[in-house]
Amino acid sequence: MKTIILLTLSITTAFSQIAIKSGDKIAFLGDSITQGGKSSPSGYVNLVSQGLAANGVTVEVIGAGISGHKSNQMLARLEKDVLSKKPQWMTLSCGVNDVWHGQNGVLIDDYKKNITAIVDQAQAASIQVVILTSTMIGEDQANPNNQKLIPYNEFLRTLAKEKNCRLADLNTLMQAEVSKANTPGKNALTGDGVHMAFPGNKMMATGVLQSLGLNAEQLNKANEVWLDIPATTSLKFEAKFTLREMQQLEKAAATRNSTPQKLLDEECQKFLNSLK
Repeated sequence: MKTIILLTLSITTAFSQIAIKSGDKIAFLGDSITQGGKSSPSGYVNLVSQGLAANGVTVEVIGAGISGHKSNQMLARLEKDVLSKKPQWMTLSCGVNDVWHGQNGVLIDDYKKNITAIVDQAQAASIQVVILTSTMIGEDQANPNNQKLIPYNEFLRTLAKEKNCRLADLNTLMQAEVSKANTPGKNALTGDGVHMAFPGNKMMATGVLQSLGLNAEQLNKANEVWLDIPATTSLKFEAKFTLREMQQLEKAAATRNSTPQKLLDEECQKFLNSLK
């Protein structure tokens, strides 16, 4: 926990208190990472909302993530999916597909035009914009996609300063978390190198909340709430039985119209509940 808070110092802004207010609407514009961030109970969009609520700020979330979308597509649907809903805030997460899709992606010059237009139109509608740097494409910073992503993220950092937007530098945060995990050949934050598992969603939510002005104490409150989100982690175990014990287990499961595995899972859950 202390490490996460220290890492968020890389995205510290000049704002010293929670900027978003209860009753505000916040739109999350993005791709599949954002779509999953809203559809999954443990996705980063929901973690942001829960983290704010833990600190007394209740917001209305507008999910505007669509799988596979790039900057040109987000610009094309900005009015329909964001502006027409009149939010006070918008987070912008865009860049992975612009690079990852290769020849079908968006070149850096066009990307700059698209992102700038998105920010300009949002600000013209009096929406406060939080720019998220793009997360990694594979948990290996040296790979070609992540190297190609560097100028895209450098542009986002520059644009945030020029347009006076809040910045959540998630790429820097993710690199630090991957390095800290030190699991070469294995994914620490994602399920497939790109789409977030719970640790990645937690990393993203922490970065967004930090950009909104949450301090260390407030982030601690958010983390306490996140500890109780169901199905965020799992444990595989192996138990050895005699044939007689297995027969007894199968008989007990049958009386409950269940299976031995489900019966063990249920008993394990009862034990965990008894620890609370």
